[in-house]
Amino acid sequence: MGALGRLIRTTAFKLSLVYLVVFSGLTLFLTAYIANNTAKLLDSQISDTIDSEINSLSDQYERGGLQRLVSAVDLRSRRPGASLYLVADSSGRTVVGNVADPPLSILGASDGETAAVTYQRLDGDTSRRYEAIVRVFALPGGFKLLVGRDVSEISQLRSLIFEASRYAIIVMVVTGFVSWFFFGRSVLKRVENMAETSRRLMSGDLTHRLAIKGSNDEFDNLALSLNEMLDRIEALMTGLQEVSDNIAHDLKTPLNRLRARLEETLRRGGDVADYRDAITSAMEEADNLIRIFDALLKIARMEAGSSGDSFEPLDAAGILDEIVELYEPVVEDAGGRLTLDTVRPLPLKGNRTLLSQALSNLIDNAIKYGRSESSDGPMIALTGTIDGDELCLTVTDDGPGIPEADRQKALSRFGRLDAARSRQGSGLGLSLVAAVAHLHGGRVTLGDAGPGLRASLRLPKSWTPRRETPVHAAM
Repeated sequence: MGALGRLIRTTAFKLSLVYLVVFSGLTLFLTAYIANNTAKLLDSQISDTIDSEINSLSDQYERGGLQRLVSAVDLRSRRPGASLYLVADSSGRTVVGNVADPPLSILGASDGETAAVTYQRLDGDTSRRYEAIVRVFALPGGFKLLVGRDVSEISQLRSLIFEASRYAIIVMVVTGFVSWFFFGRSVLKRVENMAETSRRLMSGDLTHRLAIKGSNDEFDNLALSLNEMLDRIEALMTGLQEVSDNIAHDLKTPLNRLRARLEETLRRGGDVADYRDAITSAMEEADNLIRIFDALLKIARMEAGSSGDSFEPLDAAGILDEIVELYEPVVEDAGGRLTLDTVRPLPLKGNRTLLSQALSNLIDNAIKYGRSESSDGPMIALTGTIDGDELCLTVTDDGPGIPEADRQKALSRFGRLDAARSRQGSGLGLSLVAAVAHLHGGRVTLGDAGPGLRASLRLPKSWTPRRETPVHAAM
C-alpha cells in the first residue's frame, strides 16, 4: 500500500489521469459528433429516396391510374431492399405491398405527412417489429398509398458506433492505468535513485554518481549534467584540499622563520636599529606571504572559471611585443639575450593582463633557471605561431630544462624541483600560467628544447568558456 500510495502521489499519475480524462472526453465528443452527423446524412438520404419513389409512383398513377399504380407497387415490393410499399383499401386491408398489418393510425395520418412507425415484414420474422420512416397519400376511392424506408440499419449503425466508443474508452482506461503503473514505477525508481545519491553526497561521499541507463532520455540527460556538475564539485573540493595541504606544508617554513627572527630579536635585545631591521625583515616576509596567498586565490578563481576578468578580441602579437620591450633590458642586464619571432596577426579572445602575466612568469622562470653552464646569461627565445586552430606562444631557454618525469610536478601548486629550492620563489609561477591557459580554454605544455626548456602556452583561436578541471599536458 505504501508503494501504491507513492505511485499515486507521483507527477506521472497526475499527468496520466489528466490525459485519460482529456482523451476520454475527446473520444466521447468525436463519437457523438460522428454519430449525429451520420444520422443526419442518412435521414437526408432516406428522405430523398422516399421523395424519389413517390415521384416515380405518382408518374405511374398519372399514366395508368390505380391499376397501373398497383402493378408498379407489386413489382417493386418484390425486390429485396429497405424500401417499403403498401396500397390499402378504405378499410385498411392490404391490397398489395410488403408491409404486414400497418397501424390504422398511420393510414389515417394527414396526406403526405412523414411519420416514424414500427412494422412487420411479410418476408421476414413476423414476430419482430422493425422501424421505418413513411409517408401516406390518399387515393380516389378511399385507397391509401404508403411509401417508406426501413431505418433499422441506421439504428444498428448508431448503436454500433456508441458500442465501439464504449469499448474504446474501456481500452483507453485500462491501457492508461497499465502504462501509468509501469511508467510511474520506472520514473519513481529513477527519482528515488537520484534522491539516494543526493543523500550520500550530502553525507560527504562525493564519489557517487547518478545511474545512466543509456536510453538518452530526459533522465539520462539530467543525470549526465548532474554527474558533470558533481565531477566539477569533486575536483574543486580536491583542489581545495590540495591547497590546504600545500599551505600547511609550504607556508609553515616561512612563518616559523618569521617567528624565529622576531623571537631572536626579543631574546637578544639591542638598540633601535636592531629592532628596525627585525621589523623590516618581518614586513618583507609578510609581504611575500601575502603575494603567495594572492597568487593562490587568483589561481583558484581562474581554475573555477570565475576570475571576474573581462575578455575581448585582441592580437597576441602585440602582447609579445610588450613583453619583449619590458624584459629585454632585464635579460641583457643578466648577461643574456631575448629574441622574438612571431607571425602577425595572432587573433584570439582573452584578457590582456592575464596573458601578459602568464608570459611574464615564463620569462621570469627562464631568467632564473634557463642559464646554461657555457654562457654568461640566459638565451631566451619568444615565438608566436599558429598551429591549426591553436595559437602557440612559446618561451624557450638554453638551460638544463626539466626532466620529463618532473614536468607534471612543476605545473602543480608549490611544485618546486630540487634544483630550484636553493633559489627564492614560491613554486606558483607555472601553476598560475596553467590556470590562465585553462581560463582561456587552452593548456600549457612543457618540452625539451635540446638543450633547455620549451614552455608553450597553447590557446584556441575560437574561444568558449570551459568549466572542467585544468589538464596539464606534458610533451
